[in-house]
Amino acid sequence: MRSCICPGSFDPVTNGHLDVIKRAAKLADEVVVGVLVNRNKQGLFTLEERMELLRLALKDYPNVRIDSFDGLLVDYCKNHNIPAIVKGLRVVGDFDYEIQMAQMNHSLTDVETLLVATNPSFSFLSSSLVKEVANNGADITGFVPDVVVDPLLQRLAERRAEQGR
Repeated sequence: MRSCICPGSFDPVTNGHLDVIKRAAKLADEVVVGVLVNRNKQGLFTLEERMELLRLALKDYPNVRIDSFDGLLVDYCKNHNIPAIVKGLRVVGDFDYEIQMAQMNHSLTDVETLLVATNPSFSFLSSSLVKEVANNGADITGFVPDVVVDPLLQRLAERRAEQGR
């Protein structure tokens, strides 16, 4: 079985993330979407919420499985016999970081990294940017899966209320 992992924090998942995952699903028998557990960063959504939004967004892809990982991605790959990491490249600036990570991961293990050029329609998307524009009242339709729009707007409204804005 040919498998790969698409890692990320997915806080929240964007249509750019989905584009890369769906393309990986055409290449591999199994795609694991690995949601990073970052103990040093408070996300907008909990780990469980991010995983559920991914499950809903990818429910029509039977060869895609959602899981989480803590620590080094290559350790997760080794423990689960996953030989390849698939990452999207949005802009030239992504390349510098991703090539360094790919080389480090390969030096630690035999895990290969495949860098996929993102669809130009999504090259400007990031979770942070989507949250920022949504928080300022802009329409995010088309930037995130439909299943993400309402939970994102609701969570941002809750945060504004907590902050008295």
